[in-house]
Amino acid sequence: PAVPRGRGCSGCRDVVPTCERYAVQRLPFARLADRDVAFFERLMPGRVVAGEEEVKPFNVDWLKSVRGCSQLVLKPQTTTEVSQVLRYCYEKNLAVNPQGGNTGLVGGSVPVFDEIILSTALMNQVISFDKVSGILVCQAGCVLERLNEYVEEQGFVMPLDLGAKGSCHIGGNVATNAGGLRLLRYGSLRGTVLGLEVVLADGSALDCLTSLRKDNTGYDLKQLFIGSEGTLGVITAVSILCPQKPKAVNVAFLGCQSFSKVLETFTTCRAMLGEILSAYEFMDEKCMELVERHLKLSSPVADSPFYVLIETSGSNSSHDEEKLNNFLEQAMASGLVTDGTVATDDKKIKASHLRERITEALTHEGYVYKYDVSLPVGKLYDLVADMRARLGQSAKSVVGYGHLGDGNLHLNITAESYSHSLLDAIEPFVYEWTARCSGSISAEHGLGFKKKQFIQYSKPREAVVLMQQFKAMLDPKGILNPYKTLPSAP
Repeated sequence: PAVPRGRGCSGCRDVVPTCERYAVQRLPFARLADRDVAFFERLMPGRVVAGEEEVKPFNVDWLKSVRGCSQLVLKPQTTTEVSQVLRYCYEKNLAVNPQGGNTGLVGGSVPVFDEIILSTALMNQVISFDKVSGILVCQAGCVLERLNEYVEEQGFVMPLDLGAKGSCHIGGNVATNAGGLRLLRYGSLRGTVLGLEVVLADGSALDCLTSLRKDNTGYDLKQLFIGSEGTLGVITAVSILCPQKPKAVNVAFLGCQSFSKVLETFTTCRAMLGEILSAYEFMDEKCMELVERHLKLSSPVADSPFYVLIETSGSNSSHDEEKLNNFLEQAMASGLVTDGTVATDDKKIKASHLRERITEALTHEGYVYKYDVSLPVGKLYDLVADMRARLGQSAKSVVGYGHLGDGNLHLNITAESYSHSLLDAIEPFVYEWTARCSGSISAEHGLGFKKKQFIQYSKPREAVVLMQQFKAMLDPKGILNPYKTLPSAP
């Protein structure tokens, strides 16, 4: 199909609020032409998506907060096809936006202007799985939940669990260094990813897809691409270490009267549950109120200012349950917890879903300003309290929840609709506050488009300059996911 030439963002009916606010200018990339479309259709017949309505879902992020103006989506099935696409785009100076499941929360997975979208949706094959070592090798477009189902049949689990697991791709997870609910037990993807296959901007393929747990030969190049958000190369395949599936998983849902009690409960929890503790999540009462109101899910524990979800994973069900019950008895007796329950099998799923579906419940409130920060655990909730005091009635709600076990707070602010004045009251206050506490402005969501200009709050100038130099070396023309992750080089 013919593609209108010379169209940039001016052809987009909606204006991206963030683009407006930061006055982003389109870089001098080439415009898509009919001959380009013809090349891609010859390369992958039937897997080229054009037309405004057909491309529209790929142009809008999951939160519906930012929108690009891409006119073309490509769906390669192999690394060779990705290599051919990027080689052509590099030669023609066409910008490319790699896209996985498009579940990102910082605008990193959709175009800003008219970049070609390179979707990994059809790169969804498992390449191999070693039942002895638990090492999985798969293409980047495999959906996380499908992978987990696959390895569970072999007696293993994925080391990563996210609320978006039904849609997100493992390549996107790695590209953003996604955290999630299992990080406390299994660590970050920087430790569990053993190797990567990556296609660089000029189309050359880098095969570092090792399945070895130990490989100390030279620089660990895969670490450059983990968390790079598609700006240094397109991840096409992943080798990842999967832990054995726990024989016993128990969940406790608790109510605490203050955040200091949440912290004390965590200290007691670590001491008493030790090696079987796999998750420690907290949420405030406003989170539970929204989940109950919008999703009609009821909490197993009622009327508490704070709630805690504890998960244990071990090899002996009666042993683990006994430890968990002993912990709960002590927590109740010492006044740390006012109410609590150890979930039965039926309630286990329900209790876990309460935490996982907070993000979904928030979307029913209107426009959501989302912040994902790391802080010293003692100060974690102070940011929520200070933001509530600062915004007053100008915000519909201010809620806090997150992975307390690794110091990760999800601060969410809702309003009826997007407001420049409300955003001005939030930013850069939230980043200045975080920086004063020596925290990180992005714990697990990445910087994407929305946060790239705030990187200096977490990284010194010298580090940012070095990152820009890596970008210039690996992507000299800057065609890979432009306008994302890093501020423009001087």
